[in-house]
Amino acid sequence: MSRPASLLRNALIAALLAATLGACGRSDDRAVEVTVIGDPAAPFVTGPRLPLAAQLVRAASAEGLVGFDEQGRVIPAIADRWIVTDDGLSYIFRLRDGKWPGGGAITGETGRAALVRAIGALRGTALGSDLAVIREVRAMAGRVIEIRLHQQAPDLLQLLAQPELGLTMRGNGAGPMRLERDKRTAILTPIPPEDLGLPQPEDWEARRRKLNLVGLSAKDAIRRFNAGEADVVLGGRFADFPRLDAAGVPRGAIRLDPVTGLFGLAVARAEGFLGAPENREALAMAIDRDALATALNVGGWTATTRVVAPGSADDNGTVAERWPGQTLAERRAVAAARVAAWQAENGKPAALRIALPAGPGGDVLLRQLAADFGAIGLTVRRVSEAGDAELRLVDTVARYARVGWFLNQLSCGNARGPCSASADRLAETAVAEPDPVKRADLYAQAEAQLTIANSFIPFGVPVRWSLVSGTVTGFAPNRWNIHPLMPLAMRPK
Repeated sequence: MSRPASLLRNALIAALLAATLGACGRSDDRAVEVTVIGDPAAPFVTGPRLPLAAQLVRAASAEGLVGFDEQGRVIPAIADRWIVTDDGLSYIFRLRDGKWPGGGAITGETGRAALVRAIGALRGTALGSDLAVIREVRAMAGRVIEIRLHQQAPDLLQLLAQPELGLTMRGNGAGPMRLERDKRTAILTPIPPEDLGLPQPEDWEARRRKLNLVGLSAKDAIRRFNAGEADVVLGGRFADFPRLDAAGVPRGAIRLDPVTGLFGLAVARAEGFLGAPENREALAMAIDRDALATALNVGGWTATTRVVAPGSADDNGTVAERWPGQTLAERRAVAAARVAAWQAENGKPAALRIALPAGPGGDVLLRQLAADFGAIGLTVRRVSEAGDAELRLVDTVARYARVGWFLNQLSCGNARGPCSASADRLAETAVAEPDPVKRADLYAQAEAQLTIANSFIPFGVPVRWSLVSGTVTGFAPNRWNIHPLMPLAMRPK
């Protein structure tokens, strides 16, 4: 058999196996079983910083003014419509005609109070920094609220759709699903639209299903999926990607999200060899990103040396990939000279402690970094994600694809190590700049300052994967890694 024919045959077999696996042991009247990779207690975590399982539960049980559909697009939620003024500085929302759980009408006043509480709870977080563009939230007549801005914010709706902006009244959200807890299982039941003040489709009762969500380790989540005990697995990252082949998961069941974001090493301590920015640059110069792409074995993975993903909105293209025209060998020669110079003056640097996640992908990354840094005369030692380290892995998906998101993530207010105050000042000035050309130039200057600081060593884009059986619709890969539970709970039409 020729190679193309063989590949086609294997692809057909994988698709058949995925469909068979998805259907095995499942009846259409059972609840949809969702497993999220992470701590078993994660679904019920509260506070401003939510793990993925808690984000999913929060978005399902306490929607915000707007939400996301399965393709990551902003859709109406508590607000059934909105307008934006011509100057882009005011968003006016009309709230739906409904009630909060436990009684009490959804009004402009109650909606405003809930939104102000949600925004206030995010102070000191990266998302809170993104929301600093909001100048005022006003209640207007009836069921209308207005959000006034300091300057235009094209991604405001994207921000308002984040799970942390889910609105509650006396601790309870307004759906679209009702949450119950059975030990460590979150049981979510779709609320009839008529109870939410919405028209109810004729086929509603026939289509709605309960959904059970649990948090498990990647190993247990994959085993559960292979056994037909889970319909969907969410929250896959690079650290556990090699487990899929080892466990024999059909390729047809694996879904990769084309995400953007930050994936690299943050400098946690500017001490010893890492005290000087040029020495931190030596680490970035030593990394063989092409070899890392091969080692990770993730199709379509994109490497970059920039702290801002190329092509982000507000990127004017003046900041390029680093060290143009230099080969890896040439970069490593420069980096090794810096290590040797520091060693001559201070003695041999101690092994760099790198905090990495457990899992075979983390093992792969450690081996690669050990080889890369070893090539310039440095040694490394792995510690747990909670351990004491000089370098920590950052693996975060962007909530919106603008330069500002990347700069906010690495700002002095959010970084846990060295940062660039000058980059922060330029970014703050950019936010207030109404002229888009001048704003993009300020952002480019900010990125340049952050690059000089070398407080973050980028690898490329994050890796996000899910497992989806053939019994489930309402799932679509998207650039935000957004997979709301409500569409997953609905039977196909």
